[in-house]
Amino acid sequence: MFRGIGTAIVTPFKNGELDMKSYENLLKFQIENGIKAIIVLGTTGEAPNIEMFERIKLIEKAIEICEGKADVIVGAGTNSLNHTMELVKNAEKMGVNGLLIVTPYYNKPTQRGLYEYYKYISQHTDLDIIVYNVPGRTGVNILPETVYQIASECKNVKALKEANSNINQINEDIKLLKENLENFKVYSGNDDSAFQLLCTGGDGVISVASNVIPAAMVKMFNEIKEGNIKRALEIHMKYLPLFKNLFIETNPIPVKAALSLMGLIDNELRLPLVPASENTIDILKKTLKGCDVI
Repeated sequence: MFRGIGTAIVTPFKNGELDMKSYENLLKFQIENGIKAIIVLGTTGEAPNIEMFERIKLIEKAIEICEGKADVIVGAGTNSLNHTMELVKNAEKMGVNGLLIVTPYYNKPTQRGLYEYYKYISQHTDLDIIVYNVPGRTGVNILPETVYQIASECKNVKALKEANSNINQINEDIKLLKENLENFKVYSGNDDSAFQLLCTGGDGVISVASNVIPAAMVKMFNEIKEGNIKRALEIHMKYLPLFKNLFIETNPIPVKAALSLMGLIDNELRLPLVPASENTIDILKKTLKGCDVI
């Protein structure tokens, strides 16, 4: 599993179809700025609204652009084990580097159910797995102890993407998982708390903001790992308004609006998501100017 910044890449659309040209350019923009992994078809990539033939196109293009330069991690988690396994097997055949598996949403499984779910997936694939905890969207919070139990018994469960903003749980993640599991990685799933997680021993960020500012996110990570905490803090504080404002509406609505303001993609989403309001666009325009992005 990678160390550094991974971008949870958006899926650009034009007139209802995949915009593969913009997608390719966006991938190249990430690679040119030192991104270590591209996470395709996660929350930010609008995975629930992507058909299987479109998934194949997006994964193929990511592998083509990233080959030898960055890992390709594919989001394959759903709230149905059978559907998840279909996506896992598809990703396997395509030769990706790993899987991002979100905790099942809507079902609200117990911790035992989460353990059995990840154990089953692990037993039926050789790909490395990142457990993805985002309780604000799924309605379930996987505890550090459960992740530890899964990773202790399932050798291809290699990392946790923690998008729970509870600092106590983040600290427990680092203490329990990093100190007791060899080579296990803990990634921040929240840009606004990435600085804190990295400073306490985290291994990287699976970032939304790096769609917009890949070089700055990479620099912040490098400064922290080189011990230059003050310089990293300056970067964090400079872009903190952007980190916050990329979530003033449901992700990926704001980040797509920001990328459109940068001229990188069309501001188009698929229902039930709709483009950002005019007020949000005004806020993002001021934020991007304030951060010297546009």
